[in-house]
Amino acid sequence: MHLAVSLNIASRQALTFSDLAGFAKQAEAAGLDMIILDDSPPNSAGSSSFEATTLLAALATVTSRIGLVAAASTVAHQPYNLARRFASLDIISHGRAGWHATMAQAPRDAANFSRPDGFSDADFRRRTEEYIGIVQGLWQGWDADALLFDKEGGRFHDPEKMHLLDHKGEFFSVRGPLNVARSPQDTPVLVLSGLSQADLDIAARTADVILLDKVQDAKARHDDLKRRIAACGRDPGAVKLLLNVGADVAANALEASFRSESCDGFNIAMPTAALDGFIGRVLPDLQRRALVRPDYSGTTLRSHLGLARGDQ
Repeated sequence: MHLAVSLNIASRQALTFSDLAGFAKQAEAAGLDMIILDDSPPNSAGSSSFEATTLLAALATVTSRIGLVAAASTVAHQPYNLARRFASLDIISHGRAGWHATMAQAPRDAANFSRPDGFSDADFRRRTEEYIGIVQGLWQGWDADALLFDKEGGRFHDPEKMHLLDHKGEFFSVRGPLNVARSPQDTPVLVLSGLSQADLDIAARTADVILLDKVQDAKARHDDLKRRIAACGRDPGAVKLLLNVGADVAANALEASFRSESCDGFNIAMPTAALDGFIGRVLPDLQRRALVRPDYSGTTLRSHLGLARGDQ
């Protein structure tokens, strides 16, 4: 099973960078697949936190193996800037970066970016789908061997291996390409959450990882999503479905959900203080049952998750 830990850096708990770096190092030493840095705009009571993508860059300098995924709003950022930021983060982290996007609208987020009334559900869905398509298209704008750095011949790149996006859509117009090279893992990992029934086909076409809340019919939902993924012409194993669970969760419950083929793993909402208990009690139990790998099998987040390159 794949294991991620989700950390809400916008909580009221005062966390220093030293706290967060220690958490990341501890999670990496335990061999967890990735840390998901959740983020949100301040609430009315006020909160203090790091911006998630900035924190990802800093954590990349104190870790070397664990995947680092940051939330970034499709309302707060233009798609070109977001694509460039995550492409840069993927290079900085040597192929360990991921973008967590949500299909759920955050009204306070929109209110901070000249949309006090937000979007209708239908507009937000279409806009988010277009946005994701732009970002993924920009990530694939350079072939892996496009940059030549040929000083003698005066060629920086092979023009035939650079692809303009030239997108003109309902909500965005983006020419491309990025001025960032292809990443070590080909493209950053796309993590999607907040899915309604109407969002499932979008996720099946675009996501690498889908975060799902626990429901009574989790097995039926798992099978439905895998069918949708296959119907898009993708390998069902190309998308990992992780169930969101709390930090008091027991190994027996994780094993039961996993063996019933209700998921490919779990995303554990983990306060920093709870990591010791999970690593000390639950994780060794999962290892004894041969439910998790003993160590990292590669160096990139895609390799941890058993995902193909982003263009496959």
